[in-house]
Amino acid sequence: MRWSLRVAEPVPLDTGWLKAHPLPDHHDNVDKNGRGRVLVIGGCRRVPGGMLLTAEAAFRAGAGKVTIATIESAAIPVGVSFPCSAVVALPETAEGEIAPAGADLLLAELPLHDAIVFGPAMIDEDGVEALLAAILPSLPEEMFLLLDAFALRAATAHADAIAARGKRTVMTPHEGELAALLGADKEEVARNPLAALAKAADTYRSTVMVKGATSHLMAGETCLSYAGGGLGLAVSGSGDVLGGLIAGLGARGLPALPAAAWGIWLHGEAGRRMAETMGPIGYLARELLPIVPGLMRGV
Repeated sequence: MRWSLRVAEPVPLDTGWLKAHPLPDHHDNVDKNGRGRVLVIGGCRRVPGGMLLTAEAAFRAGAGKVTIATIESAAIPVGVSFPCSAVVALPETAEGEIAPAGADLLLAELPLHDAIVFGPAMIDEDGVEALLAAILPSLPEEMFLLLDAFALRAATAHADAIAARGKRTVMTPHEGELAALLGADKEEVARNPLAALAKAADTYRSTVMVKGATSHLMAGETCLSYAGGGLGLAVSGSGDVLGGLIAGLGARGLPALPAAAWGIWLHGEAGRRMAETMGPIGYLARELLPIVPGLMRGV
């Protein structure tokens, strides 16, 4: 076996674990900045609206402010569609992707936020890698960073930089993306996802999950497992929702592991409720979002 790290016995991610790691208790006099500020970076001409799911999820998780940084041609429609978010219009390539020249605008935004989601709805791996290379050196140490989708594939070129700040970093791959993080075959990861997850968490010194029918989350020697949510969560936009939930919780002040754990549980339990009320498949990712605040209140 390529990965020989000792794998901790997974602990069930349930309400007992969540109660032992509670959400931040914001006082009544906290303002929207005190509730946490999230910057969502992503989008392309082919998927211009995906960022709306991530942004709304961050709000539903309790963040006070969310900014969407996306391609210039989509910025105004996105802002009009979701008026509670600010927008940053980034230069775009002829193919409709965020251009590397947008890095300067992003660097100016970093100090204004507490958490970043980078990668959703982007499909140009080279462009994502260039932006990640520009952003990583300028991230404040305390900044919460979530890498998703194509940002995970770009992360392999920056393993040392990510590991150096991994305490506040969350990575959310499915098995194929986990394989890319490790330079392995997907079949190899599928045969032993926990060993692969342990290797990724060790390499990147980050909180890493692997999504699936049973999702696993690992940070250091802690491994959590969540079996729930159902088949309906395997739908376009579902991962964008999950990323926004985790980032919103991170912006509120939760450390990486509990933020990711709460995000996984909220995402999965929202899926379970949709399966009970609407049906096991056929609901949309955006329909998960109104369920989240009630779930947080119930724990």
